[in-house]
This record gives sequence, C-alpha cells and structure tokens, in this order.
Amino acid sequence: MADKGNIYLIGPMGVGKTAVGKQLALKLGLEFFDADAEIARRTGVDIAYIFEKEGEAGFREREKNMIAELSALGRSVIATGGGAILDSGTRARLAATGTVIYLRTSIDEQVRRTAQTRKRPLLNTANPRAVLERLRAEREPLYDETADIRFDTTGHRVARVAAAIQKLLEERRALQK
Repeated sequence: MADKGNIYLIGPMGVGKTAVGKQLALKLGLEFFDADAEIARRTGVDIAYIFEKEGEAGFREREKNMIAELSALGRSVIATGGGAILDSGTRARLAATGTVIYLRTSIDEQVRRTAQTRKRPLLNTANPRAVLERLRAEREPLYDETADIRFDTTGHRVARVAAAIQKLLEERRALQK
C-alpha cells in the first residue's frame, strides 16, 4: 500500500483516471471514488448541468469540498477532476494525505478518448484540440509540481497501467522502509 494512505490520480481529461483508478483499487483492495461521479451522484445532475447553472467557479467549489471529504476517508483510490489541482488548498491536501500519481497522455490520444462524449463541458466547443492544448499549457506545471509519480498512459491498456502503477507504489514503499 502507498505510504500516506490515499492514492490520488490527477491529470487532464481523457488520460484514464477513472478506469485506471477502478483497476488499481481492485488490485490494492481499496475503495475507489471518482470525485466528479460523487458530485453528480449527490447532486442528482451531471457535471455539464452544474457548469451550466453555477459556472466553472461553482463547480470548482463543489469539487474542492468533495475532495476534502473523500481525502478524509483514508485508504482509498481517488480520481480527481482534471481541474482539481487549480486550487492550492486541494494540491496541499493531496500532498499531505496520499501519494499523487499524475497520469498523462498525448493530445492526440486525449482528443480520441474524449471525442464521443458531450459530458465534458470544457470541450463543448468547435475546437476541442485547442482547448486541450490550452489546458495542458496552463495545468501541466501544477500536475507536475503536485505529483509523486508520473505515468504516461499513451497506447497502454488500463490493466497494464494499473499493474505498472501498483509495481511503482510497491517499489516506492520498499524504498521508504
């Protein structure tokens, strides 16, 4: 198990945080939570609706509160939303309460993986690639600064990524003993 309790998966949309998180939690015998899915479940509406009614700022406040609540549970794998790291308090909370894994992939792969859904409010635009490139430029330094482990998911199947991360976590734990 990881050194600080929780395992957080951070990174932009389309890198596989939810799919990898579910597999990793199974492998480690931990509970899995997707912060966005928890927000949607508890509010009874999807993220796009929250963006529409409350704007990005309203959603980010809900996201910050949800991550604070989930982080307090301990011994969980938690997939954060792509923008969760924008809040400095959330970044500090992640670092203090778990091991942070930054999943990344190529822009081409992000475009491919996100093309079939309208549930990504930031991509409901004529040029999703430009949005993904802009978000990467803005957020990548924060992902990198927050991460304990970095893993590129480009071209890898979910099971392979989860197994590789499990091995990295075990190696990290062994080094810390």
